[in-house]
Amino acid sequence: MATSHGLRTLSPTDPAYRPHYGGDVPARDGAYHQGPAWAWLLPHYALAVHRVTGDAAGAQSLLDPFADHLTDAGLGSISELFDAEPPHAPRGAPAQAWSVACTLDAWCRLEQAKGAANGSPRGQPLDGATTAAHRSH
Repeated sequence: MATSHGLRTLSPTDPAYRPHYGGDVPARDGAYHQGPAWAWLLPHYALAVHRVTGDAAGAQSLLDPFADHLTDAGLGSISELFDAEPPHAPRGAPAQAWSVACTLDAWCRLEQAKGAANGSPRGQPLDGATTAAHRSH
C-alpha cells in the first residue's frame, strides 16, 4: 500500500503490522519488514501508475513529497524508509543510495514522457546520437 514516502512492507490489516520503526536493535529488527514504508519502491510505483494511466505529470506528482524531505534527515538525500503512518517520519539510513537513485531515475523518465507527450525534444532518449541530432537541427 502506497504512502506519501514509500510503499508499506505489510498491510495495516495484518496482525503483525508495525507502523513505526524504532526502539532498540531487537525492536527495529522486528519491525523492519512489518510495515515501514520503503522509499525506493515509490518511484517504481509512480512509473507503474504512468504506464497504466498515461498521466506522466500525475505519476510524477507522487514523488513530490521527497522534495520537502531533502532537508529532513540527510541533507539533500532520501532516507531508507519511513514510518508507515503519518507523519511518515524518516527512519533507517538517512541517506540511502537506492532511494535517491530510483527517485532520480523515475523523475527523469517521467520528464521524458511529459516531453514526448508535448512533442518536445526533452521527450527523446538521452544518448549521444539523439543529442547530436537535436543540435544539428
